[in-house]
Amino acid sequence: MKLEGRRRSTNVEDRRGRSTGKIVGGGLGIGAVLFIIFQLLSGGDASDVLSQIQQQQQPAPQQGQVQHSPEEQAWYDFTTKVVASTEDIWTREMRKQLGRQYQPPKVVIFTGQTQSACGFASAATGPFYCPGDNKVYLDLGFRKQLERQFGARGDFAMAYVVSHEIGHHIQNQLGYTQQVHAQKGRVSKAQYNDLSVRLELMADFLAGVWAHHEYQTFGSLEEGDIREALDAAHAIGDDNIQKKSQGYVVPESFTHGTSEQRMRWFTKGLRTGDLNQGDTFNARVL
Repeated sequence: MKLEGRRRSTNVEDRRGRSTGKIVGGGLGIGAVLFIIFQLLSGGDASDVLSQIQQQQQPAPQQGQVQHSPEEQAWYDFTTKVVASTEDIWTREMRKQLGRQYQPPKVVIFTGQTQSACGFASAATGPFYCPGDNKVYLDLGFRKQLERQFGARGDFAMAYVVSHEIGHHIQNQLGYTQQVHAQKGRVSKAQYNDLSVRLELMADFLAGVWAHHEYQTFGSLEEGDIREALDAAHAIGDDNIQKKSQGYVVPESFTHGTSEQRMRWFTKGLRTGDLNQGDTFNARVL
């Protein structure tokens, strides 16, 4: 993705090296940790999953400031430019397509762990959006885990992750998040899971819409970028995660959508750039 000469967002809170320390203790197995990581990748019900981690883990005192490597700083700069792009694109497109004013979220980039309105955020939680404080939380170390665990490589894979979390903020701004969360406890678990899947697939669609207009406006996408985004979408499909973490698939437990669904809705947004075509809640076929 070509971002040379592009502006960096000033709406980013850099908490790297200012963590309250690493998380110690607990009893989560690697399979459970992996499952929680990728549940939170798409920002789904962050407070519930974070509370699970908090119940088993306690913070330790900070052991000193973290030195940022040139590679990490390069990824930090890249991420702040992607965030700036989402601000520019969504400010224009929400006004143009929906007649709404876009209110960008604060993006918190941290290392180790930090506090959010949804609880403690750590490297174990992965990127997520917290509707409680309207902030996106990103630990840049997640990129390496995405590469090593699932083979999703490239800068645009990370851009997809960032734009997906921004998509959750847009959903919150438009009222979809509140509508889904209000149904918790009122409908069956299977019905609530279905609503969660629809929320996640809409965020994938919104990430595709952003990519469409980013390319149309700046011509920044390079050969292979879309493949990187699709690889990331495939990697975080519920079916793929469950196969890798537990060896089998339980469709009724899906909360984020299959790999095929996630790739398809991202592609639809990328192809059309039309916000009116992303109503996953009224779609007959997901």
